[in-house]
This record gives sequence, C-alpha cells and structure tokens, in this order.
Amino acid sequence: MQTTFGSGQPGRENTDLAFTDPLTGLGNHRRFFDKVDRLISDRADDPAPFTVGILDLDGFKPINDLFGHKAGDDILIQVAMRLRASMDGYSTVCRIGADEFAYLYPMVFSEEQAAEKSRMLIEILSAPYDVGERTARLSASVGCSLFYSGDETTEILINKAETALYHAKRSGRGRVVVYTREMEEAAKRVTRIEQALRRAVSAGEVEPHFQPIVDLNTRRTIGFETLARWSDRDLGMVPPSVFIPIAEERGIIGPLSQLVLRKATEAARSWPKDLFLSFNLSPSQLVDQNTGLHILAILDRTGFDPRRLEIEITETGLMTDPASAEKIVEDLRRVGIRVSLDDFGTGQSSLGRLREFHFDKLKIDRAFVSSILDDRPSEHIIRAILAMCEGLGMDVVAEGIEEEAQADRLVQFGCAGGQGYLFGKPADADATLGYLRDSYRGALRAKAI
Repeated sequence: MQTTFGSGQPGRENTDLAFTDPLTGLGNHRRFFDKVDRLISDRADDPAPFTVGILDLDGFKPINDLFGHKAGDDILIQVAMRLRASMDGYSTVCRIGADEFAYLYPMVFSEEQAAEKSRMLIEILSAPYDVGERTARLSASVGCSLFYSGDETTEILINKAETALYHAKRSGRGRVVVYTREMEEAAKRVTRIEQALRRAVSAGEVEPHFQPIVDLNTRRTIGFETLARWSDRDLGMVPPSVFIPIAEERGIIGPLSQLVLRKATEAARSWPKDLFLSFNLSPSQLVDQNTGLHILAILDRTGFDPRRLEIEITETGLMTDPASAEKIVEDLRRVGIRVSLDDFGTGQSSLGRLREFHFDKLKIDRAFVSSILDDRPSEHIIRAILAMCEGLGMDVVAEGIEEEAQADRLVQFGCAGGQGYLFGKPADADATLGYLRDSYRGALRAKAI
C-alpha cells in the first residue's frame, strides 16, 4: 500500500501543478479550458446556457513599469484574491495571461445577468491596491459570451469572449461587452479588410495624400502632412480610421508605413526645397528599434534630405514604452530629422515629457481648435500651450482649422502655424504638385503687382 501511495501522489501533484498558475494559485488556461469542456459535455443532452468571461486589467503595464515587477506581482495576487472571493460555489476563475483572467458562471443564463455580474467584478477590482507604502488603482475591461447550443466548443466560446473584450477595450476603460451576432459580422469584416490590406501593401496599392501646413500670418504653405489613403477593388474606399487600427493590431503597420513613406518622399523630392514633409509614426513603431533604420534606409533610397522630414508621434505612443521611444527619437534627431508631438492635450503624457524628449514642434489638437470661438476653457488652454511652447523654444501648429475666424483668433493668440480644410484637404501627389504650381504662380503675380 505504501509503495502504491508513494508512486501515485507525485503524479497527482504534477497534474495539479500543470493546471495551476504558480503566482496566484488560481487555475491556469489549461484548467479553464478543462472546466468549460466538462461543462459542455455535461450539458450535451440539455444545452442550458452558461457564461464565459475574459477580464483584462486596464493600464497594468504602466503601473508595472512605475512600481516594478515585484509590485506588479503583488497586485496580480491581490486581484486573484478578490476575484476568487467573489465566486460562488458553482463558479470558477483562472489566470490565463499576464494580466488576463477568465471566469466561468455555470448558473448565469442571460446576457443581462452576465453583464451585471461582470460589472460587479470591475467594481471589486477598482478599490485601491497596496504597493508597499503606496497605493495604486486599476480598472478592468470584460468580454463575455454565452453558451446556447451543443455546436459551440470551448475554443469558440473563448474566441467570442475575446472578440467582446476587444470591443470593450476599444470603447474605453472599465467596460463590459457581451458578445452578439453583430460582433461576429464585424469580426468577419475586420478579417476581410486585413486580408485585403495585406494584399494592397504587398502590391504597393496604398497611396500618400498630402495636406498643406501654412504660416498663419502670411498663409504661405510651409510643408505638408502625409496621410495614407487606400481604395480596394472590392471594398471600395476604406477610411484610414478603419484600416490604420487594423494594421496596428494585426502587425501590418510597419510595412504599410514604409510603403507610404517611400512614395511620399519620392513625390516630395520635386517640391521646393524649403517645404518640409511631415509623417506619422504609430505607437507600435515606437517600440521597434528597427524603426529608425527603416526610415533612414528609405531616405537614402529616395534621396530625400532628412532635414526636410518631420516625424509626428502621439502622447499615447510615447507612453507605450518611453525608453524605446526616446532612443528612436534620439536616432532620428541625430541625422537632422525633426520630431513633433501630435494631438497634444488628448493623451496621457505628462508635461515632463516635453523636457525629456526635446520636441521641435507641438501640434494643438483639433478638439481645442474647433471650440476656440465659443468655449473659454479651450481658449485658455490654447493660450497656455502657446506660452509654454514659446518658453521651451518649440514651434506650434494648430490642427483642424476650418473657419477664417478660427485662424484669425489663433493669429491673435500668437500661433504661427496652421493646418485644416480652410487651407486645403488632403490630395494625391499629382494634385499636390498642381497646388504648388498654382501657389508659385500666385506668388509671382503678387510680386509683380
């Protein structure tokens, strides 16, 4: 008996370890899949509904970076304790990723009840966490799916919950989304767009368009911002607000960006030498240390002067990995490329970033410009930004100018640069060249007069 017991016990221990998350003591992804598999099997003859949920901590990485990995682990342990304590005798919670947890509610039969119980979990996790002598706060996003028929597998249910989680995180922090059939159609459309975009990038079918940036005092064009445009033979014109996030999420943004930059610099070579070209980098490119090398290789290939290129990055992009972003910015500035902070005031960066990164230019977000004529807070914010930039020796461009009155007010406040539909909509390379020729002729006529 003793020999039998001795040979069997380690096997059970090894099995338990294989199904357990070592940090939190919760079950791991294997445990969770096993639990859902068993429940589907138990209900095969009578498929009564149940709920699967995926919970992802919002903003965990910045907290982990700020307080350190030890503190991050302590927070995850506290999260696990709270989630475990909130489960009833029928329910299960497991840790299935770095900051991702999954739960199974066998007795939750409706979408309304699933959403309500998930909101309760978010509320439980929103209380402060002890981090040494300090405290930290977290929010969480949740995606849920319900089992309705015996045709659904564990993988299908979890994929649906992940799709719902994706929608929850895109709609803001601390949200719950329950999977619907409409999401399934949306997910299929995203996949179709992704596949078409991959083909388009490979075939060089995404084109740069250019929007003028002007000196607000003289209305003289001083540069252009590059914007990607894509028209597919089957999908038609796909807005950048649709295909850029997909490119970012599906790992296409690097090749897409390189294609557009190459075409843009080839077009801009024939422009007057005093005009600069502005180009946006995405957050994922600011964590890829090859980004600078790719940009320099393209400039070398097209013969475009680095001193005429201006790279725009956002506050959100900076915060993804500040150390990586800083190195990329330094590499670009070293060869004469200027760096601009885009959409200022709408992200999560601190004012200290302006000192640390040594930006050449700051772009005031259109959200402030659009309300400058009738909103006193926006007016004061713009005045404060302009005063700050003057003190820091930074150029300023206000985006989204659509009315003469907005331009006049910005000039009155001392803003030098402007961009928006008032001065020109984005246009392709040929139309931009025509715009420049017309501007040149207009300048010559003005001089003759």
